[in-house]
Amino acid sequence: MNQRWMRILWPAFLMAGVLETLVFAVVDPADLHWWGGAPITLSTQAVYTLCFLTFWLVTSTASVLTSLLAMTADEVNHDELD
Repeated sequence: MNQRWMRILWPAFLMAGVLETLVFAVVDPADLHWWGGAPITLSTQAVYTLCFLTFWLVTSTASVLTSLLAMTADEVNHDELD
């Protein structure tokens, strides 16, 4: 089970880093605004961190769903207490 989680989280971590690089190559965190138009008053490092964690969460969710779809019915319904 631990290997499955590492197969999910490690590639998601790498892709979150790639997304972070691509997004902030064209977007300046100081120019970001909330949906209401108010400027984001967080530090640049806080914006980078929150965006990275968001990207990691989204890519991890996609990896988990892919992993679940790749499982057979027996694997999904297997009781680990046996």
